[in-house]
Amino acid sequence: MDLALLLEWAIKSIILIFIVIGGFAYVTLFERRALARIQVRIGPNRAGPWGILQPMADGIKLIFKEELIPDRADKIVFVLAPVLTVVPALILLAVIPFGTSISLFGRTISLSLAGDVNVGVLYIMAIASIAVYGIALAGWSSNNKYALMGGLRATAQMISYELVLALSFIGPILLANSMSLNKIVEAQNPIWYIIFQPIGFLLFFIAAIAEINRSPFDMPEAEQELTAGYHAEYSGMKFALFFMAEYGKMIVVSFIAATLFLGGYLGPFVDRFTWLGPIYLGIKVVVLIFLMVWIRATLPRIRYDRLMALGWKVLLPVALANVVITAMLIVLVGGF
Repeated sequence: MDLALLLEWAIKSIILIFIVIGGFAYVTLFERRALARIQVRIGPNRAGPWGILQPMADGIKLIFKEELIPDRADKIVFVLAPVLTVVPALILLAVIPFGTSISLFGRTISLSLAGDVNVGVLYIMAIASIAVYGIALAGWSSNNKYALMGGLRATAQMISYELVLALSFIGPILLANSMSLNKIVEAQNPIWYIIFQPIGFLLFFIAAIAEINRSPFDMPEAEQELTAGYHAEYSGMKFALFFMAEYGKMIVVSFIAATLFLGGYLGPFVDRFTWLGPIYLGIKVVVLIFLMVWIRATLPRIRYDRLMALGWKVLLPVALANVVITAMLIVLVGGF
């Protein structure tokens, strides 16, 4: 195999892992500062200038915390569960197009790790579902009834909202007539799909928040009921991996939403200046992450039975109706 191609893949992989891991560190700081501003507080401002070293301080603290494994826990599964949860967040970005291809050192380099995968949407849905196993196994392997209940809640919630999430993907697929993320982005020039699919975007955003257990859908981690839920027995770096998975998935779902509904890397002059593509995509991702933080600061946690009723009795029928109406309109418009 071409050595230059292997080097290109290695560099891209390192950059994507850095985006998730570095992004995880500073999304936590961004969230804490944004919540503080919304709630009229100061927020972290001691570690480094303006508190920018706070994520590093938190990381060092977690590294030196004592690692505990309960006596009656299934030790192998207990250790592997956090890894199984965080890995999908690291590899989902592989099919996200960050821009068109660029010419560098006489080579044409695609601005996505895996290039133009013709089933990129299918890849996202398949990999995203793996995280459910990590959370379920974490709750079960702890041999703790509160952790087990948190794992069961999380599993039921994530599987239920995955249906809505998958159905919200179908609108952009039908409009672009492709499952390739590159073609979906290109088809949004000049009109983003959020204009044609406002309900689809809303369904995706709500289901994504529930899928990553963010407030107001963070019932698997309800401290007053479950003493922190499925990760109650985890400490140190194993707990940090769960933390990383949650914030990593925040970043990933923002990239997916921006790609499917907000034109991805498209923006003014991107056809002339290719390097603007990743900047436009980054701006859209930051805006979506801020919306998630804003929702956490605004809405109270809802009751678990209402959470499940919302998914099955409201969002799922609306998602099915959105798919049927979109398909009918495409056939009718295409017939003319």
